[in-house]
Amino acid sequence: MNVLRMLRDKPWLPATEAATVAQYGGPDPVAAMRIMLRFILAIVGVIFFLFLITFLARSQYPDFQALAGAPWQPFTDPSRLWFNTALLACASLTIQMGLGGTRNGKLNVTIAGISAAVFFTVLFLIAQFDLWLHLQSMGFYMNGNPANSYFYLLTAVHGLHLIGGLLVLSNVVFRVWYDNDAASLTAPLKLCTTYWHFLLGVWLVLFAILTARPETINALAAMCGF
Repeated sequence: MNVLRMLRDKPWLPATEAATVAQYGGPDPVAAMRIMLRFILAIVGVIFFLFLITFLARSQYPDFQALAGAPWQPFTDPSRLWFNTALLACASLTIQMGLGGTRNGKLNVTIAGISAAVFFTVLFLIAQFDLWLHLQSMGFYMNGNPANSYFYLLTAVHGLHLIGGLLVLSNVVFRVWYDNDAASLTAPLKLCTTYWHFLLGVWLVLFAILTARPETINALAAMCGF
């Protein structure tokens, strides 16, 4: 028996992964999902980084007019964007609360946290679309100014990533109904929580860039060599 056990051992695997292989006959699915999430976040981060670099490069052309600085510019008073940011921050906070519920075995807290996160995320998307309509009513159309185009583009791409997150989170919601066990939701909800925190961080960077005054944008462009 000892010989057979030695033959089945896989010393090149960590102890936890080897135990999972022995139990399920394959690699740890949670570890695979974690690696996939990191890969996705890296790609999303690079996409937004490249968008911001092209934004700074385009800002050095004479037809570029920043959306903040002058009294008639829409984001000189960024109160609408602050409100939208608060909604997304609430979504990130409540999904973290839901994750805490899974760790403590409190299914009602988990359901409340996930429901609130979905609610605040949808409100954020609606508020962003309402902001689009507000800008168009002020005459800031997509093709009117390169800064306008970047605002619509960046907020649209960010919104699409949130919608994708909602689709993945819906799978966690279905598991709530079928499993009725808070502990089983810890791993997938932790991945969703990381994704929400990441998109909140991306939005804060976009918020800072889109509401920056011309001198700030020029200083950042100069730091990048433009």
